[in-house]
Amino acid sequence: MLNKKLLFSVAFACFIAAAHAQVTDTATHKTAVDTTVKAVSLTLDTLKYDSLMLNVANGDRSGRWPVKKAPYPLPGAVLPFNRIVAYYGNMYSKNMGVLGEYPPKIMISKLQAEVKAWEAADPNTPVVPALHYICVTAQAYAGKNGLHNLRMPFNQIDKVLDMAKPINALVFLDFQVGFSTVQQEIPPIEKYLQMSNVNVGIDPEFSMKEGSVPGKRIGTFDAADINFVSDYLAQIVRKYNLPPKILVVHRFTERMVTNYKNIKLHPEVQIVMDMDGWGGPDLKKGTYKYFISQQPVQFTGFKLFYKNDIKNPPKRMLTKQELLNLKPVPMYIQYQ
Repeated sequence: MLNKKLLFSVAFACFIAAAHAQVTDTATHKTAVDTTVKAVSLTLDTLKYDSLMLNVANGDRSGRWPVKKAPYPLPGAVLPFNRIVAYYGNMYSKNMGVLGEYPPKIMISKLQAEVKAWEAADPNTPVVPALHYICVTAQAYAGKNGLHNLRMPFNQIDKVLDMAKPINALVFLDFQVGFSTVQQEIPPIEKYLQMSNVNVGIDPEFSMKEGSVPGKRIGTFDAADINFVSDYLAQIVRKYNLPPKILVVHRFTERMVTNYKNIKLHPEVQIVMDMDGWGGPDLKKGTYKYFISQQPVQFTGFKLFYKNDIKNPPKRMLTKQELLNLKPVPMYIQYQ
């Protein structure tokens, strides 16, 4: 039975989703997931990488894409050799995303169907499935530590890893820090980051630097916050001799990410700026244009909401072909 604090967290998680304007055995897991990254090789094919990055730019004539400051990644990089299709959510809430909405077998089946649909839409790009799990959720309740967040128990992360294993899926551990910081919240999961298929997502919406309760205002991360996470992941990659990690940063307003030009890039880390807002096709494409495409970092992502995107006319989600027509083409697709 869930305790009162956890029951509250689940209830508030439902509120957050509705208001969104837009271990067991670590060694065993590590052994089992070392084959998940499809692009692993001893060397990086730089000619193929350059060619694929031009394909990602998709005829962009602004000069922003592909990003010129980006270094070549270490061998084993997932992007741009593959597209990632992820299911997002938290297993304590059916309203925070599709990952927790359905029983695991049904959820995995739906994810695999989306993977096949993306492979059909873009046959030249292999698709890697992913589970994007919110492991620290923002809370209206301050909690004993006063940080307005709740860390999920490790046994829940273990369950996500177990679900990912049979389909060779990547796993993203996502952080809604509340009154806390990425500097405080991310290091405690280092044992999971030692695994080759485990990556990180951070959500500026729930980084409440100005002191508002999560859900009352949209939060913010600065380039310095993103650089801390990227630097930390780069150290993990070097320490454990891993393929590059992927860092997903959610964004749907200008203020959510400040000083984007100061974001540092590493061969050990691939950064995805993910268009996270919900709404109709035109609104979402506009958000992508102004806050993702026109403020280039490295790679781009796009979130689709099975429910919120169809609330208002024209009551439809963007099609896969519409996303493939964007400049640049998003290489990370997330479903909530």
